[in-house]
Amino acid sequence: MTKITAIIPARYASSRLPGKPLVEIRGKCLVQWVYEQAQKSSLVNSVIVATDDQRIYDAVKSFGGEARMTSAEHKSGSDRVAQVIRDNPDIEIAVNIQGDEPLITPQSIDKAIQCLVSDKNADISTLIREITDKNEILNPNLVKAVIANDAKALYFSRAAIPFERQAGIAKHYAHIGLYVYRREALLRMTGLAQTDLEQAECLEQLRALQNGFVIKTVIVDYKPLGIDTPEDLEEFKQLVGQKLKP
Repeated sequence: MTKITAIIPARYASSRLPGKPLVEIRGKCLVQWVYEQAQKSSLVNSVIVATDDQRIYDAVKSFGGEARMTSAEHKSGSDRVAQVIRDNPDIEIAVNIQGDEPLITPQSIDKAIQCLVSDKNADISTLIREITDKNEILNPNLVKAVIANDAKALYFSRAAIPFERQAGIAKHYAHIGLYVYRREALLRMTGLAQTDLEQAECLEQLRALQNGFVIKTVIVDYKPLGIDTPEDLEEFKQLVGQKLKP
């Protein structure tokens, strides 16, 4: 059996929403919402929160979750995930789940895992969704993806790609920041220097593409609600309140 572990990187520091992983919604902190969604995946064997903050570590332990303390020197979530799998040689596939995505669906997680498992040539798999709204297409905070006919990622950008000289022909896809890595691929990628495209766009996945990694994409109909601001938090609280109403 392949050991598949979902790892949730969680930092306390956040410029727009300090202490974000520990913000409480309906009696549960944000990281617990994400943790419980990851646990619902039918393909994940275990879930671990990777943090550098004792408060987050203690909170995860308090709700019965598994946590690992990682270096405070890490520059990205991928580095934090890499430390966990480096310390746990039995983990063969790592699922990097954003710690601020409380509505991530277990079905989407499973689709990304299945994509990597079924394609032996792929190093990484990730999620995308089709978008048609011009505001989304033009939004630099929403990363776009261009894919090949076999669903391999060709490029990721904050720009509106592909550029439409003739409108209505090509599809636009938004990237959803969930990654499934083969163990060796993640350890190798995080050991490489940042590339010029990665630095220009501030997109870590471009380091993988520039170094020849194969990233396969899976189209899902899940639209994430990333919690980055107090406004996002209020929106999530309202959604949860509506779902809990009889």
